[in-house]
Amino acid sequence: MNTVIDPLEPAASVPNAGAGAGTWSREAVLDVLDLPFADLLYRAQTVHRQHFDANAVQLSQLLSIKTGGCAEDCGYCPQAARYHAGVEATPLMPLAEVVAAASAARDAGATRFCMGAAWRSPKDRDIDQVTEMVRAVADLGLETCVTLGMLREGQAERLRDAGLDFYNHNLDTAPEFYGEVITTRDYQDRLDTLERVRAAGLHVCCGGILGMGESRAQRAGLLAQLAALDPQPESVPINNLVRVEGTPLADAEPLDPLEFVRTVAAARIVMPRSRVRLSAGREQMSDEMQTLCLLAGANSVFYGEQLLTTPNPRAQRDRDLFARLGLHIDAGH
Repeated sequence: MNTVIDPLEPAASVPNAGAGAGTWSREAVLDVLDLPFADLLYRAQTVHRQHFDANAVQLSQLLSIKTGGCAEDCGYCPQAARYHAGVEATPLMPLAEVVAAASAARDAGATRFCMGAAWRSPKDRDIDQVTEMVRAVADLGLETCVTLGMLREGQAERLRDAGLDFYNHNLDTAPEFYGEVITTRDYQDRLDTLERVRAAGLHVCCGGILGMGESRAQRAGLLAQLAALDPQPESVPINNLVRVEGTPLADAEPLDPLEFVRTVAAARIVMPRSRVRLSAGREQMSDEMQTLCLLAGANSVFYGEQLLTTPNPRAQRDRDLFARLGLHIDAGH
């Protein structure tokens, strides 16, 4: 059973390369984050090379299949109905349009296609339509992923039976900071959905958002909570807050780029077998910052010109950067 880690409760600490689920206290993660920068990157590179091809990057593409109108109050999200962020609510995208977008993503080099819908929790009739999309995308030879909000009993199994590979459900931040960002659901709700996803035999995509006003200790708390999931997530998206006018976090102080890199490196160390993915916020990252993240152990990116509602680096810019770094595309999980 996934449970919230108490930040004041001592936990076992095995701060070694290759440490597995349940072995990282937040104090141990904070010790990693506090390392001198060169030592931190060296350690992250060492762990990365033990488990992955250091010169490979996996490409995923994300499509918003149902945008806006969400009942949640996530402070970072322009899709919340209560905010005036210029995002119009749309119905679920027609199947043919999803298939066309997935085909284009595959032709552009993506190996995983992720579909996101702005729901608090999908209804069974919504699952009926999404399963058709999952089957169609899987038939194209792509890995499939969806993010649909909280799942009820039996819904994860239906998605699995349609051919779903991954379910994305982020923890967002540390348990004790969560209430500063979201009040319409609690942390255990997120852990319960992850439990249902695992019980159905699906792969887990689960990460967080940096730069929402949290402290380094709270970033350590997020990583400790992610590392405690058993098994650890196969994919860990690390998002850099995109400050959107009209949302409560529009005026958040930008995170120091080197602090973002530190967090990526620590994620690699505490979750050595997970794909660490650069996600939202790449449009604002320089090539040099992204290169440091890749050096720190990130080995997956969201690819394409649009995420759910925010821009992403143009595909050719990514291709050019990968070529300059001598990276090749990895199609594996």
